Amino acid sequence: MKKIAVILLVVVMGAAAFVCGCTTPEGGEATPTPTETTTTPAETTAAPAGTAAAPEGTQALLIATTTSLQDTGLLDYLRPIFEEQYDADVKITAKGTGQSLELGRAGDVDVMMVHDRAREDEFIDEGYGANRRVFAYNYFTIVGPESDPAAIANMTPEEAFTTIRDKGLADPGSVVFVSRGDDSGTHGKEKAIWEAAGLNYTADIQGSGEWYVEAGTGMGSTLVMTGEKEAYTLSDIGTYLAYKTETGLVPLVEEGDILLNIYSVMEINPEKYPEVNSTLAKEWINFLISPDTQEEIGNFGVEEYGQPLFYPAQGAWEMLGVEREETEEPVT
Repeated sequence: MKKIAVILLVVVMGAAAFVCGCTTPEGGEATPTPTETTTTPAETTAAPAGTAAAPEGTQALLIATTTSLQDTGLLDYLRPIFEEQYDADVKITAKGTGQSLELGRAGDVDVMMVHDRAREDEFIDEGYGANRRVFAYNYFTIVGPESDPAAIANMTPEEAFTTIRDKGLADPGSVVFVSRGDDSGTHGKEKAIWEAAGLNYTADIQGSGEWYVEAGTGMGSTLVMTGEKEAYTLSDIGTYLAYKTETGLVPLVEEGDILLNIYSVMEINPEKYPEVNSTLAKEWINFLISPDTQEEIGNFGVEEYGQPLFYPAQGAWEMLGVEREETEEPVT
């Protein structure tokens, strides 16, 4: 996709260090509709930890994931493939990245799947995570009503955010921005854009007026709220496409280095929590980065939406022109 290539090529020089800490390694038929997930994605729990014992001989794998991977239907597509191959019972809890990381810090899950590199690095440095691998990427987009009351179409992300704020403060009844407001990876990206625009999130944005609404929900629910309010929000492209017909929103800003969105998977460090299922966690990581699953990820959503909801990490390395590192190899 042209804009993806542009974004990735622009960031290659600054991303080399980013990529070196990651590894290579979302496919298939029509994506489940949003109504097939819960109505409050931020609290989605496919199978809560500690409930419904798995069949005898079947191992349970507990995963904490960012809501976008669940709201798009990707994990619901991949899970049965893995379960059949590994005689596993995969239990998924979908929350914002911040909440998911807290589950990991408590040792309540075996695997983390998130998209906030700075907090991932901190999580690993603190000794909670191990064997991180990048398995997919897509990009963020600023979406809003087709009428575009703030006239932000085709601006840079930073210009668009500044314009929404200025016009929202001047006329909050006409221009509204809906934030995830839930300490998720998307919320973290939003904060990064405000900072890049020269604005202090706490002093200049949060609580600054009726124009700024904090949803406190997952991406799907935030998009629905944004559509109801004919407002603007920041979304990953995958969840936006999955909810597009339900919200009536359109992508208005799609290009800019800062919009790159990279998803990683890691296991909870068994040295810190010996009771985690490290063996099956490693199998899940290797499953995600395997060539077959990478192909499934690249095909996922194409039939229904005309484009992938996620791109395989293998393509990211090739487009960036960066050689594979040892850390990109399967986990042992």
